[in-house]
Amino acid sequence: MEIDNLVVRRAVDSDAAAVAEVWLRSFKAALPGIRRAHTDDQVRSWFREVVVPGQETWVVTVDDSVAGMMVLDGEDLDQLYLDPAWQGQGIGDRLVHLAKQRRPAGLALWTFQVNESARRFYERHDFVAAERTDGHRNEEREPDIRYVWRPGKQEP
Repeated sequence: MEIDNLVVRRAVDSDAAAVAEVWLRSFKAALPGIRRAHTDDQVRSWFREVVVPGQETWVVTVDDSVAGMMVLDGEDLDQLYLDPAWQGQGIGDRLVHLAKQRRPAGLALWTFQVNESARRFYERHDFVAAERTDGHRNEEREPDIRYVWRPGKQEP
């Protein structure tokens, strides 16, 4: 699907507030039963002070509004969230493709076991479940899955 006025670019400091809002809306929509470890204001501060200025953060904008965001940290695809209004339109596919281009040796990520839509999404993109935990290592204490992608199959 082609979206007019779609831009994929590195995030800049002035994007931090919009990136945080996308994260918050997406988390609330996808994981309403998960207890978040941080308040909305703490999440906003983290994106403003840590993530956007200090990590490889990417945004997808449509008509200059942030519709999706992704953070790469080493080989980890650390964050990938879409505004719920933009899900199912190919934006997540673009971000995963970009992540694979940026990390051609491979990627890994964590997602909660209950997040079945995220699990299906990553499995469609050739990520394979490599580890399951009871959540003892994450702040939410929610059972999770580590997925890995190693190059082999070429994407179109």
